[in-house]
Amino acid sequence: MELDGRVAVVTGGTRGVGAGIARALLEAGAQVVVCARRPPDEVVQAGGRKAEFRPVDLRSVDAVEEFFAGVVTTYGRLDVLVNNAGGGPYRLLEEGGAQRHAKVVELNLIAPMNASLAAYPHLRAARGSIVMIGSVSATRPSPGTAAYGAAKAGLDNLARSMAVEWAPEVRVNTLVLGMVRTELAHLHYGDEEGLAAVARTIPAGRMAEPADIGNAAVFLASSQAAYVNGASLLVHGGGERPAFLDAANVNKSDSERN
Repeated sequence: MELDGRVAVVTGGTRGVGAGIARALLEAGAQVVVCARRPPDEVVQAGGRKAEFRPVDLRSVDAVEEFFAGVVTTYGRLDVLVNNAGGGPYRLLEEGGAQRHAKVVELNLIAPMNASLAAYPHLRAARGSIVMIGSVSATRPSPGTAAYGAAKAGLDNLARSMAVEWAPEVRVNTLVLGMVRTELAHLHYGDEEGLAAVARTIPAGRMAEPADIGNAAVFLASSQAAYVNGASLLVHGGGERPAFLDAANVNKSDSERN
């Protein structure tokens, strides 16, 4: 297996996209440690193997450094870091308040930077890889999630800068995600009818599954991507169908009737 014998950490890896990434890494042969502030409801496992869970508050520099030191003490090395922990509720800027928006930025930008800095010396020793989990919200207006989109834009730039500073010992790349169907997707997109409506806007015809993201993360972490550094890989099923295409189809139907 491509990652046999490697040690990987997935932040926020207890559910959703993070759990999908952890399962894909397990399938590829890696020893996986997932971390979050609270333990998961179910153990993340795949291929007859289980990920280890360790609690950590990624906003605490001391706690993060202690966490990575503990992982290396246990397993002897660190090869892969997937900075997946993040997210943010729908909240208009004027309604959220400065402190709440600052917490969103802290979780989505400062916490991944803390984790990367703490992991760097261990990854450097193993000539390892960092995979950032970004979002298409970083590249377009993000009304209702403005702080989240701004933080993800900063994360993409941070990853590109790290890639230059830390080459050639550590590769740093970003997966830029579109809409993913997880156990919490209904909070953003509604019931099954709402999810289906969202899926119809995607050229691929469906929302991504966590496994789709996991497969892309395994690629970036593997030797198959040895010359991929400072890249932002779009994993969004073709993006979103432009609204003008639907308008054009309406106009075409009208002209055919005439």
